[in-house]
This record gives sequence, C-alpha cells and structure tokens, in this order.
Amino acid sequence: MIKFEELGLSKEILQAISEMGFVHPTPIQEKTIPALLNQENDLIALAQTGTGKTAGFGLPIIDQINTDTKNVQAVILCPTRELCIQISNDLESYSKYTKSPSIQAVYGGASIENQIKGLKKGANIVVGTPGRTLDLIKRKALKIDHIQWLVLDEADEMLNMGFREELDDILQNTPETKQTLLFSATMPNEVRRIAYTYMHEPEEISVGKKNSGAENISHHYYMVKASDRYQALKRVADINPDIYGIVFCRTRMDTKDIASKLINDGYSADALHGDLSQAQRDQVMDRFRRNQLQLLVATDVAARGIDVNDLTHVINYNLPDDPEVYVHRTGRTGRAGKQGVAISICHARDGKKISAVEKATGKKFEHKSLPTGEEICEKRLYNLMDKIERIEIDEEQIAPYWPAIHKKLDWLDRDELLKRFVSVEFNRFLDYYKNAGDINVKADRNERNGRGERSESGNRGRKGNPSKFTRFFINIGSTQRVRPPQLIGLVNDLTNTRNITIGSIEIMKNFSFFEADSEFEGLIMKSFRNAQYNKEKLSLEIAKPKGEWSDRDKKPKDKKKNRKKRY
Repeated sequence: MIKFEELGLSKEILQAISEMGFVHPTPIQEKTIPALLNQENDLIALAQTGTGKTAGFGLPIIDQINTDTKNVQAVILCPTRELCIQISNDLESYSKYTKSPSIQAVYGGASIENQIKGLKKGANIVVGTPGRTLDLIKRKALKIDHIQWLVLDEADEMLNMGFREELDDILQNTPETKQTLLFSATMPNEVRRIAYTYMHEPEEISVGKKNSGAENISHHYYMVKASDRYQALKRVADINPDIYGIVFCRTRMDTKDIASKLINDGYSADALHGDLSQAQRDQVMDRFRRNQLQLLVATDVAARGIDVNDLTHVINYNLPDDPEVYVHRTGRTGRAGKQGVAISICHARDGKKISAVEKATGKKFEHKSLPTGEEICEKRLYNLMDKIERIEIDEEQIAPYWPAIHKKLDWLDRDELLKRFVSVEFNRFLDYYKNAGDINVKADRNERNGRGERSESGNRGRKGNPSKFTRFFINIGSTQRVRPPQLIGLVNDLTNTRNITIGSIEIMKNFSFFEADSEFEGLIMKSFRNAQYNKEKLSLEIAKPKGEWSDRDKKPKDKKKNRKKRY
C-alpha cells in the first residue's frame, strides 16, 4: 500500500494532509493525483460516493495553482450548496501551508452580492452550483475564458437534478485549452453525452464495479404493512442504541411528518428538506455532524452533497425507484474501512425494486425479522448497564452535590436503588413494548419477480383488499418532465396521505399510467379534481387493467412520439 509521499505532491500539501490524518491514498486518489500532476489530458473518474474524490482532484489543482495572479484558474461544479461549501472547506484545509489560493464558493440561497464582491477581490478557484455559476457568468462577474481546469463533481447528480442546460451553457463558453475533469459515481447516457461533446480523448479511470455497493455494507430488509412503516423504523432505532444514520424518505411531507413523530417520541432526530432556509439547514447539519442528532430524516434532493463520517446506518423508509439512487444513499455509510448497514423497510409490492437493486449492485439483500418488544427491552437494558459500568466519575465535580444526594437517597437499600435508577431510563421502553405485537409480514419476493411480472397473488381486484390495485390514466408525461418520484409525490401531496401503495408506473411522452391501492381509489379521484401540475390542469381517469386496451390506451401509430418508459 503506497503513501501520499509517493504521489509527487509538494511538501506543503503533504504537511497539511498529514495533519488531517491522511496516510494512504484511496484507490481513486492513487490513480487520479499522479495523472493530474503529470499530464494535461481530460479525465473521467468513476467511483462511488465517499471514496475521496475531492482530494483526488483538489490536491493536484491546489499544488499547481498560480497564486501570483487574481484570475480564475479553476472552476469546480457540484450539485448542491452543501457539497459546494464542503469542497471549499476541504480546499482551504489542503492549502494551509501553501501560498493559499483565493477560493470563492458560489451557490443559491445566499447573497449573490457578497459572492460578486468576493469574485471582484480575486478568486483563483471558484466552487459553485451550476445555476448560480451560470448566473454570475451572465452578469460578467465571473470570467471563465482563461481557466485551466473545469471539474464536474457528482456529474450524474447534477444531471439528475435537471442542470443539463446550465452545464451546456457553461461548458460551451470555456476555453478549448482547459483540462476537463469529470467525476461521477455512475455513467448514464447523459453523462456520456457530456463527455463525448465537451471532452477531448479523455482517459477513463474506474475504481470498483460500476453501480456496485461498497463491500463493507450489509444490506437488510424488513417486510411490513405500509401502515406499520413508522413502527418498524422505531424498532430499528430501539434495537440499535448507538445508531447514527440517515433516514431517506420519498417526499418532503414524509420527511417532516416522520421527523416530527420521532422527536415527539423522544428520539434525537431532525429533518432536512427543501422548505428549510440555508441558515436552518446549516444548523441541522451542524448538530448532525457534532453527533448531537442520532437520526437525520431527509429526501434524496436535500441530502445530496452530505458527507458525514462514521454513519452506522442508512435507512430507506421508502425504497427508491432508481437503483442508482439506492447506491448513492447507501454509499454514505461503511466508509474508511468501517462496517455499515443499509436497511430497507419494505412492503409486499417492493419485490421488484429489491430485485432491481440486487441486479444493479451485485449485492444480495438479507431478509430480517423485526425484533420483538421483549428483545428490544432486553437489548436496551444491557446497553444501559454497559453505560453504567463504563461511565467515568469525576469525583471533584460531583463532590459538592454528594451530601444532598446521600441525604435524599440513603433510606433506599442497594437493590431498591438499582431498580429505581434503571426504571428512570427504562420505563419508556417497558411501557411501549409490553403489549407490542409482531408486525413482520411474510416476505413474498414473487409478488413482483425480476422481470417485473405479477405473481398470482397480485391479481387486480376492487376495493377492500390492500393487495388489489386500480390503474389510472393521467395527462402528463415526460414532456412535462415527469418521472416516477414526481408522480408519486403528486399523489402523496394531493391526497395528503402517506400510506397509499403505488404499483407499476408507465411514463409516456404526453401522458402516463400508474397503479394505486384500490382502497384509495375514491380519495385519489377526488383529490385530483381541479388540480394542476406546473400550471397545467390535470385530468385523471380510471384506466382499464393492462392488456384490456381501451381507445385511450391503444398504442400510438407513431411509436417514437409516445415511446414508453418503464419503471
């Protein structure tokens, strides 16, 4: 295993990263740092979240920056303001002992005037989100016509978030002589398009199997009724007293609701979602990074760019529709050689999603049974006893209070004192779980097999049975930039109900089909009346089951016009 000293970095950089605890480079750092120090070729680097990509491009750029000029020499684009701030802070740390280059972070949700002032003072490196960066370029506050490096960090995430036009506009206005560095966890077609269009004979470096999950992450799933998801989440938290993790939800409404419930039930938790101001987001993240929160409840969009070490768990309150999103989520645990656990709380209709993720990542999900109330109480009791055994006593600090404590409690014998002490910490679990039942349901992976076909138990029916589904037609599709997450979120938001099970979804160019639990058929129809999506009036109808084609359902003659996207 090589050390950083062997990569060709300057002694000033080595001194800084040594103080940060860097000893051996990660595989992506080992490959990218020498390449960027010794050649000017464009570079595509593929590696999962949490593999040290920032140092992979940041260290060689810092080492080569000319601090004698105020010109912008490097632009680093990333998907979120959190990641933007994090990269800027990392670059500052790397350059501690160099002639520190001027680094300016630019992102939305903060004063653009202050960012313009920072650029006018002179910035050697600009780290920004695509939207704010393009805005500053158009205002002529950010000049990129002489940059030497353009870095696209988390390129797949930027494109997933809809920054295609902004990236095109920025890339089209950069000099041909620059070195373009594209860092990404995955390589979908849109990322390939960027590479083919704007990069010149790029060298491609790949670390690990594409789309694969980290080797030191265990993947578990629990099978429960949709209505028991929250109870399942609590049992997961209760059986893991030292849990430190992120709970991923599908919508911001879910995020708010679940975080509020956890807080009310006495858990150390908070939410991260799009409705928070930047100051609120910073406060939540600061508490989480300081381990003042055990559980952070977040949507995928809000959590992008979060890089927190030592996470023990990532919990999928809802499995994502896209396996790549699952890889991004779970890549936040199991870092730096430590073990991590990815838990998914599933219901009977998630069999297809589980199979899709297993196929994409090459990882096998292990079905687990949620612990009983008795098992949780026993685990918490032993954990409490372990804490009592390990607690360090500060005699000087407690001495002034000891006479009062002794006077108050000296009438209790040893056994009675222990019982009362344990009960103070333990009664909540005893009371809650004393009559708790088994909420596990049978895991039927054939409900949706790997080909997306329906098993016999999944036949459609009418109301009253949660396993029966109604198929709906809706007049929006890919033209309106609708994808499954948006469609599911629309159903959740309009019905104000979080526990409607959604079945298969078919997105076409100008319309879509989706299945939903027949029990909620009336509510869904009522909720969509007079509703709009991006100022377009929605039309929702009940469609015939797939295979029983109505006139509306018939396949269009122009196959290209309404090519179907399957999910």
